[in-house]
Amino acid sequence: MTTTLTGRNQITIPAALARAYDLKPGTRIEWLAGDAEDEILCRILPDPAQAAKQLRGAGKKHLKPGDESPSRALAKERVADDLAREAAL
Repeated sequence: MTTTLTGRNQITIPAALARAYDLKPGTRIEWLAGDAEDEILCRILPDPAQAAKQLRGAGKKHLKPGDESPSRALAKERVADDLAREAAL
């Protein structure tokens, strides 16, 4: 498959590759210099929302029984900071 670089440094990904790799508008692709002088590599980057979804709760296994969730502790800390800031005014 061959594509042509436009005057705006854009290329079209061949439809067969787009289908094979399930590429959709908004898919992020990382471009890397290859080992050879005339080689460019590309890598499909994961969707940030999907990556965040996969990581959700990943740290729970490190909590001891009875420990408060870190996000809940952070929220409480921020509320306390806001109250302290308001009281100082």
